[in-house]
Amino acid sequence: MASAYRLLPSALRASSPVSVTRGSGLVSSIAASFSPTSRLGKPRTLVTMASPPTIAVIAPGTMGAAVASRLTKAGCTVLTTLEGRSASSVERAKKAGMEDASLADIARRADFVLSIIPPSSAVVFAEAFKKAHDASSGNPKLAFADCNAVSPETVKRIAHVFDGSTVQFVDASIIGGPPTDGYDPAFYASAAPEDERTLDSFVGLSAWGLRTVALKGEGAGVGDASALKMSYAGITKGFIGLTTTMILAANASSPATAQALMHELHASQPFYLERITRSVPGMLPKAYRWVGEMEEISAFVRDGLGDGEAHVHRGFAHLYDRVEKALPDGEDVAVLKKFVEEAKATIRGSGVP
Repeated sequence: MASAYRLLPSALRASSPVSVTRGSGLVSSIAASFSPTSRLGKPRTLVTMASPPTIAVIAPGTMGAAVASRLTKAGCTVLTTLEGRSASSVERAKKAGMEDASLADIARRADFVLSIIPPSSAVVFAEAFKKAHDASSGNPKLAFADCNAVSPETVKRIAHVFDGSTVQFVDASIIGGPPTDGYDPAFYASAAPEDERTLDSFVGLSAWGLRTVALKGEGAGVGDASALKMSYAGITKGFIGLTTTMILAANASSPATAQALMHELHASQPFYLERITRSVPGMLPKAYRWVGEMEEISAFVRDGLGDGEAHVHRGFAHLYDRVEKALPDGEDVAVLKKFVEEAKATIRGSGVP
């Protein structure tokens, strides 16, 4: 098991009604919500714990550490495992108030495990954790939530890892960036119909600082939270992929073409240009993570619509791989940075805020 987990750090570099439930695995009381309705305007059914739960967050990347910080500030004990992690990851975990623990210790102590890692590592980690839980007589009420950007088929594969185990499974997806003061991403969650109690327990983490939304209703189950993530990211990160592709293609024709593109966007599509100045720089350090995410979105589209349509996001996977290989100072990165800086100067010169 331990050797299997060591693979993870290197890989890390590589219209239904919706109701919202607060609470956790050890239910003690029904309480009033701080808000009478969910974000989608539906009534809340609320369940809370007598004391803060123990939650494992794997791993302490930018998102994982920010989620952990939110939970520790709410009084939760947050575990993680730092075996093989970089110095920057260890520092993030320390600042977030996370406690280093082995997978076996996590399996025994945690009420929830939140897997927040690159898509390519999601199955490997679930398999490693299952082995640790089996070998250590882990908490029989533990719930494992896969919060990664994976396709419905991949998350169903991960759910099947826990077949025959006492570990309960939640399909979760994070919509938005890392939580900060004044900002909360949404944790959408779905589960098999027979695991509705587990789903309600996970959504109960709203009592401890997370913004959670349960996907319930006709046909809802494992795979639906991930399908939502694929659809949302396919639009947002797909837009960034599209604009990045066309900037690079215009420049490949000639730098004058790229400059003309920038000026025409400013004249006829200023909203798009302003968005490019924010989204492209933000994409650069995350391009390596988005490769696997685009591949998962491509698989999701292929399963639903066919192979032809799946080529769109497969192409974006190639694009983000190209950008990652050009970091930090390759030609493509230089082209993108120049376009953004010239766009910012043009926007400032026009008096647009």
